[in-house]
Amino acid sequence: QVQLVESGGGLVQAGGSLRLSCTTSGGTFSGYAMSWFRQAPGKEREFVAAISWSGGNSYYANSVRGRFTISRDNAENTGYLQMSSLKPEDTAVYYCAEFTRMPNNIVEVTTASLYDYWGQGTQVTVSS
Repeated sequence: QVQLVESGGGLVQAGGSLRLSCTTSGGTFSGYAMSWFRQAPGKEREFVAAISWSGGNSYYANSVRGRFTISRDNAENTGYLQMSSLKPEDTAVYYCAEFTRMPNNIVEVTTASLYDYWGQGTQVTVSS
């Protein structure tokens, strides 16, 4: 069974940066896509970004495009989310997830309920 562990969250001021890491164990880091989701208190889980196995294709939510960068290092079984120009509305628990089945379309990749493997989450808090 694949296990994902996030790290790198913390408290930063608006405009600051954080890099989140997601390390995979229990299986090869070879899913069709690795993604980041976030969930703020009282909000539904929200898609943030996804990256293909090769790292050649990335997809971002409009709310983070241009500020966040997703990447992966398959040799280290680790995915990353570089977060810059952080805003208070970025405050949430961030989760990494792996999509192991071949997606039919990009909508499936952005749908949390279709993911099989999730990390425990890491808190990101951005103050004004």
